Amino acid sequence: MKGLILTIVFVANLACNAAARSKTSKMPADRIKLYHLPPSPPCRAVRMLAMALNLELELVMTNLMEGEHLKPEFLKMNPQHTLPTIDDNGFILWESRAIMAYLVNAYGRDDSLYPKNPRLRAVVDQRLNFDVGTLYARYIAYYAPVLFFGQEKDEEKQKKLDEAIGWFNSMLEGRTFSAGDNLTIADITIIVTFSTLEALEYDFSEYENVQKWYERTKKALEPYGYKEIDEAGAQMLGSFVKKD
Repeated sequence: MKGLILTIVFVANLACNAAARSKTSKMPADRIKLYHLPPSPPCRAVRMLAMALNLELELVMTNLMEGEHLKPEFLKMNPQHTLPTIDDNGFILWESRAIMAYLVNAYGRDDSLYPKNPRLRAVVDQRLNFDVGTLYARYIAYYAPVLFFGQEKDEEKQKKLDEAIGWFNSMLEGRTFSAGDNLTIADITIIVTFSTLEALEYDFSEYENVQKWYERTKKALEPYGYKEIDEAGAQMLGSFVKKD
C-alpha cells in the first residue's frame, strides 16, 4: 500500500511539474495540427515561424491536386478550404498571416516577432497587409495562369509586380528588416514570395534594398528551416514552370 501511495504521489508530482513547465513555456497542451502542402508559400511561412517559436507541429499533408481540401471533414473545419489551416486543440484558424500573429501572441517567449507597442505593431501590420493585398496578390496574378493553366507570361502583370517590388524597395530604405531593426512575422511572410520568385527565375536584382534585405533575412532564418522548408518548397513550385 505504501508503495502504491508513493507511486501515486510521484505521478502526481510529474503531472504538476509538466503543467508548470507548460505554463512557463507557453506551449500548447498537444501538438498543433498544420494542414499544409510543402510548396505553398503561406504554409512555408507558418512552418518557419513555428520553428522560431520552438513549436512542434503535427504536419497533415493536404493534397490539393487530389481534392483533399474538398472532403466533407475538411470543409466542416474550414469552409473556404484553404491552406494553411491549423487546429490548436480545437481552435481552428486559417489565413497564414492571422495564424502567424496568433502563434506569436499565444506562444511567443517575447513580442519581438510581433511587437505589442501600437506603433511598432502598426508597421508590421502594414507590411503584412501590403504583402497579402499587393505584393503576393500581384505575384499570384502574374504566375497563377502560368502555373495552373499553362498560359504565356503577361507583360502588363509583370510590370505591376515590378511596381510592387519597387514600393517594397522604398519601404526598406534605412531599415535592417521590413518593419524595423529586427526580424518580425512581416519578414517571414514576405520572404516566401521572394524565394519563390527566385526559384521561378524572376529577376529582382536591380532593387538594391530588396537584395540586401533578402540575403540578411535568409541568414536570419537559417536556424528556423529556411533551406529545408522555404528554399526546398520554392524549388518544388519552380519545377512546375517550364523555364524559358
